[in-house]
Order: sequence, then C-alpha cells, then structure tokens
Amino acid sequence: MLTTRKLGAQGLTVSSIGLGLMGMSQSYGAPEERDDRESIATIRRAIELGCTFLDTAEIYGPFVNEELLARAIKEIGVARESLIIATKFGFRFDNGQIAGIDSSPENVRKAVEGSLRRLNTDYIDLYYQHRVDKTVPIEDTVGAMADLVREGKVRYLGLSEAGVQTIRRAHAVHPISALQSEYSLWERNLEPEIIPALRELGIGLVPFSPLGKGFLTGKISESTTFDSTDFRNTIPRFSSENRKANQALVELVKAIAERKKATPAQIALAWVLQKGDDIVPIPGTKRRKYLEENLGAANISLTQDEMTALDAAGAPGKIAGVRYGPVQQATIDR
Repeated sequence: MLTTRKLGAQGLTVSSIGLGLMGMSQSYGAPEERDDRESIATIRRAIELGCTFLDTAEIYGPFVNEELLARAIKEIGVARESLIIATKFGFRFDNGQIAGIDSSPENVRKAVEGSLRRLNTDYIDLYYQHRVDKTVPIEDTVGAMADLVREGKVRYLGLSEAGVQTIRRAHAVHPISALQSEYSLWERNLEPEIIPALRELGIGLVPFSPLGKGFLTGKISESTTFDSTDFRNTIPRFSSENRKANQALVELVKAIAERKKATPAQIALAWVLQKGDDIVPIPGTKRRKYLEENLGAANISLTQDEMTALDAAGAPGKIAGVRYGPVQQATIDR
C-alpha cells in the first residue's frame, strides 16, 4: 500500500503516487488499443493498492474520460469519500470540439456543473484551471473558483502550467493547494523559479508526464514509430534525431535500474518522489501491468550519488529538443 503526502497547507492529503487517466481516452497509442474494460480494471487495481488520487479533465475525450471514471467508481463500488478526484476546466467547446481557452467566471460555473454531472458526484476534491487564460484576469477566475469552494462543490483549488506571477496573484485571492505541470528527469523547467515559489507559498506540485511521455521507460528508441494519432508525433523532443541524442540519459537510468533490480520507469519515478515530499507524480497508464510497475517506485530509495548523477544527466542543456512545438508552447504560462 502507498503512503500519503500533503498537497498545500489547506489539508489536502493524497496517495504518494496518483494515476493519470488521460491515456485511457486519448493521445497515446492507436485508438483501437484503448479498452474501457482494462481501463476500469486498472482503476480498480490502483484503488486496491492505495493509489486513490485520480486525475482527469473535461478536455480528455472531450468529456468521455470523466464519464469513464464515474463508470469505474460505480462498478467497483468504492466509497466516494475514500477517493481524491481531480479534474480540470478552462476550455470552450463547440459541438463537442475544443473551440478555445475560456476561464471566464461564467465558464467556470458552467464547466463545474458539467464535470459534476459526468463524474456523478456532488463535489470535486481538487479543481484545476487547466491552462491560464490570458484574456481573463486570474483574480476573476480564482474568485469564481473560490465561490465553488464556499458552495461545497469543490474542496481545494489548483492551477496547471501557470507561471510564478500568475501563481502569486491566484494564491492572494484564495489558497492554491497544487500546481500541476510537467516535471521529470528530462524536463526541469520548474526548478529555477517555480518550485522555490511553490515552497515559499506552501503549494504542492503534481508532475504529469513524470516518465517523459514514455521515453524514460527505456522502451522507446530512435526507430520507434507511433500511431498517426499519437500526439508525440508533434513534439520536437520526440523526433528520431532527438530521441537518439537523448538515449544517454536512458542508458544511465537503465544502469541504475539494473543495480537496484528495478525497471527504468521505477527509477525515473523514484527520482521525482525523492525531490520532495510535497511532490506527487501522476504517471498515466491504461494497463494494470504498468500501473503495478509504477507504484513499485514508492519502495525504491536512490542514493545521493545516484540522484546527483541523474540530476546531471537530465539537466537543461543536456537534453536535445524542446518540450513542445510553438502552438502547444503558446498555451503555457512561462
């Protein structure tokens, strides 16, 4: 069973590793590889192993990922209060398709009602703004989110991919419990300014893609091909040339894994976990096999020398290729 960690200073306690559900509905692999029965079985197994921090969003699908989680909870028969459900808002939709970013107070209220309905629940434990809306003052957005807390529809507030100034302004309106952002051995953009600011303010960090979108598992090489619908095809860091250049990091992870009788994925997650007890990674998977492997990272302890070597190998300047292309990067508040 997993231990627990605290996110923020407001009382939110979650399992030390969470489960990202996005890949159960989109983005990774071919559509025919997705299997709702196996996804539900994976959620069931996660709960059995104490992984009760479950992360979804209205945009995943869109909408169907939240519905999948609700179906799983109903089939499993687990008590709602034993789970921590996190979801996100912040987009405008037209006929079920994403039509832009929208964090207006009006859309905050509309979005939460939709998520509550799809999740078949009376409250959301952790409600994130998915992307910063540069057309709406963050004070207005968080003010509307705070109203949801007062109404009992939301317990704790979060931001996703927000920059330092946005975080500070938001936190001044209502306490923010967590920032969700990409953080891993090969993506360290949070270290210079954002992580210090989070710790100053008492805000937890929830890293998504802690396995580098699969690259840090050691199962992807320069010759790996992805399905045409797989979003990694759009990421510069996943070009064949950049994957080849970044294999040196994976080889180090593999070497440490071999010494520890662990897997590369477990080493990559153990590194994230040892970066602070205010950090709770949410590796995503749609298979029980990989879920169990990921949760095993909680039992691995890296030495200071191993941490130092991994820090150096994945440091900025050592990794080839940028994190996102221009369109995706434009949505990040950095």
